[in-house]
Amino acid sequence: MAITDAIVHYRRFLKRRNYSPHTIRNYMYTLRQFVLWVDVPIEQVSHKILLRYIDHLLDRRLTPKTINCHLDSIRGFYNYLIHEEQVAMVHPIKRGYTLRLSRPLPRYLREEHLDRLFSVIRNHRDRAMFMLMLRCGLRVQEVANLTLACIDLRRMQLMVYEGKGRRDRVVYLSPDALQALIDYLRVRPQSRIRAIFLVEKGTCRGKAISVRGIQKRMEYYARKSGLKASCHQLRHTMATQLLNADADLVTIQDLLGHTRIKTTQRYCKVSNLKVQRDYHKAIGEVMRRHGIAENNLTERRKQSTL
Repeated sequence: MAITDAIVHYRRFLKRRNYSPHTIRNYMYTLRQFVLWVDVPIEQVSHKILLRYIDHLLDRRLTPKTINCHLDSIRGFYNYLIHEEQVAMVHPIKRGYTLRLSRPLPRYLREEHLDRLFSVIRNHRDRAMFMLMLRCGLRVQEVANLTLACIDLRRMQLMVYEGKGRRDRVVYLSPDALQALIDYLRVRPQSRIRAIFLVEKGTCRGKAISVRGIQKRMEYYARKSGLKASCHQLRHTMATQLLNADADLVTIQDLLGHTRIKTTQRYCKVSNLKVQRDYHKAIGEVMRRHGIAENNLTERRKQSTL
């Protein structure tokens, strides 16, 4: 099979597997870079050639995360060739080729920083967008994808369709997020566009706001408030606040749309006031029992000397 045909068939395979257009586009881009670099037929790529390609990516000063994304797309392509197309070859990516990544703890905003940030957000659209991130834990892509049909004001909830990993979930509206959303819907221009949040100025006025458009608005407000803030930090803040308010970890996982509980558990290392409260409660009980044991021992010693 010619390499161009193999890539076309692989793209169709990913579509049948219901991969998102964004994921397919990234896979095709990184795969084409590899095909252009390699100097042997694709089925003859060996482990050593693959290691040379990793060195090539490192020489380009790509981050370990980006390099691992390249390896993921190449690995998926070879899995397809071997298992779907029945190409007789040795898989060039061995276990352990993935670069180790640092796992920085999620950053969140403290209450006083939240007050500073939202005090400068006067625009109804922007306030609604960022309140949904803060109170509902939505990703920026999920906010951009929200449509009017997703809103259930009576039940105070939103339906998030095709979130990360193309999974649907329900999130709930807090009173302040609900009010911010209603305030925006009252002034939202009439439009045939199904998206909730629309561009308000420029040549794209009236069209759905993009992910980059939302991020640029956050960058503007971060500068205006003098804070280092991002859209994703609002999501982290929501998770941290729920955890500190004794919400169950599985509940937070469901609200955030995490596939693995380990992802949610990372928030426990940031600011888990529940752990702090449980510790002081438990250590107080330990100290109380220790005090009782000490008093009993003292009493026995006194009785033995009489």
